[in-house]
Amino acid sequence: MGLFTDLWLPIVVSAVLVFVASSILHMLIPIHKGDYRKLPDESELLSALRSRGVLPGAYSFPFPASMKDMASPEMIAKYQQGPVGLLTVLPNGVPMMGKLLGLWLLYCAVQSVFVAYLAMLALSWGASGMEVFRVTSTAALLGYAVPHVHDAIWKGQSWITTGKYLLDGVIYSLVTSATFVLLWPAVP
Repeated sequence: MGLFTDLWLPIVVSAVLVFVASSILHMLIPIHKGDYRKLPDESELLSALRSRGVLPGAYSFPFPASMKDMASPEMIAKYQQGPVGLLTVLPNGVPMMGKLLGLWLLYCAVQSVFVAYLAMLALSWGASGMEVFRVTSTAALLGYAVPHVHDAIWKGQSWITTGKYLLDGVIYSLVTSATFVLLWPAVP
């Protein structure tokens, strides 16, 4: 029983099918259209960020120097006055969609490798479709859906947006597990 010798086909096929499913969800079905909003006075804000030399990276504002500073009256006033937020600044230039899509496909493949690995540890060749489904759907769900809860808890992403990404993750998990059920090796 070998991960890459016996399970290479469900790994590759499930990664490609999840990539296709995500393309449909993000480009053909407008479920994610409202996930981001335009900032008011965007041009003015972008000009101010450029003039301050803001570099690519993750920013938090207002920014306390320490946990002790976070409880100071001055910092509490800043938090109450607002805005409070997180800002991710990307490198300048048009987003390189080819590179981003390639990285997403690679992520899907890595996810499928982990699903295959866990399934190989938990199941035998010739396992029933329901056994394969239970193991592979759970493993895929842990990689495709559960991590989005982190963004709602720590990054302020709305629970509605998080729910949409959880739905995506459930769909990707079902696609992955269906692929493994159909392509699971029979008993030699």
